[in-house]
Amino acid sequence: MKLSRKNGLRASAIGALVVSGALVLSACGSDNNTETPAKENGAKTSAAAPASSIACEGAKGQLLAAGSSAQKNAMDLWVKNFQAACSGVEINYQAIGSGGGITKFNQGQVAFAGSDSALKDEEVAESQKICKTGKGVNLPMVGGPIAIGYKLNGVDNLVLDASTIAKIFDNKITKWNAPEIAKLNPGAKLPDSTIQAFHRSDESGTTQNLGKYLSTAAAADWKHDPKSKSWPAQGGQAANGSSGVATAVKDAEGSIGYFELSYATANKISTVSINTGAAAPVAASSENASKAIAAAKVKGTGSDLALSLDYTTKAEGAYPIVLVTYEIACDKGNKAETLPTLKAFLNYTVSEEGQKVLADAGYAPLPAEIAAKVRTIVPTLS
Repeated sequence: MKLSRKNGLRASAIGALVVSGALVLSACGSDNNTETPAKENGAKTSAAAPASSIACEGAKGQLLAAGSSAQKNAMDLWVKNFQAACSGVEINYQAIGSGGGITKFNQGQVAFAGSDSALKDEEVAESQKICKTGKGVNLPMVGGPIAIGYKLNGVDNLVLDASTIAKIFDNKITKWNAPEIAKLNPGAKLPDSTIQAFHRSDESGTTQNLGKYLSTAAAADWKHDPKSKSWPAQGGQAANGSSGVATAVKDAEGSIGYFELSYATANKISTVSINTGAAAPVAASSENASKAIAAAKVKGTGSDLALSLDYTTKAEGAYPIVLVTYEIACDKGNKAETLPTLKAFLNYTVSEEGQKVLADAGYAPLPAEIAAKVRTIVPTLS
């Protein structure tokens, strides 16, 4: 399913091996907020999966989880289907942001956490206190493009590159008709008006992933800490959550901001095409993001599947501003009373059927290669 850039597109696939759909994210998983984009962006709902197709495998009682709000829409569908198939089971996922989810996980308050960023070394070390005989591992489950949305009357196909995006959000380019922007948009009627740049006021995985892209693809123009989940630059205007930034951009002429693609879709916000150095500018779409994520390399070891993304890709049609959301669980040392439910639920989410329902929520399935690796690890959790 392919939609227009202006209307937004569903999230992208992690690799080129996906044949049934493309993979991400929106969103923004380290988002420390409780927004529920499934309701806000009008995502479709999926019919409950037939009970016979989901293996409950001893699942029972309540399973607590928390973290990334970027995957909230996906979680809503997965939970609905799993609970319909497995009577007596309750999956309670709180979309409090990646940072909050990791904190709860490392305090032993939840069975798993969702995060748009892989665990840091110190977080892995902290997890060993809870996992006892093991440690927290990163299991990729969903991903997608981060859109640069804007509102500029008369300009429907804005093109920017990493350098101009960095300068705009760093308050170094302040006018829409600046030479750098005009050069990338010959023939466009760019107004001599001030750019209103909006960023997240809360800690956010979307902010962190945008920072990683800018510090890699525009290193000379973005000198801020790429690991920061808090907005690091001076100037601009702040709004809470992806929904807040999207609303601000939608309402303000001459504005620009960043958020998961689903928010652009819901609010009918125009999105920027990126000049990556390829033959043509690349629009934000699930298919285009999947081409960039296809180059992801597994940097984790053993049961850990943390990925390394290529933010400087110049592959034709590859959209480079992407994120991946992980489910974080103990490889060993999980609580005995919740382990069967944890494994059954994650077995379902990474299954072929579990991945297929993502398209209805603006996401897309994992590529076959990555999904296969996750499917071999989940049953070994102990």
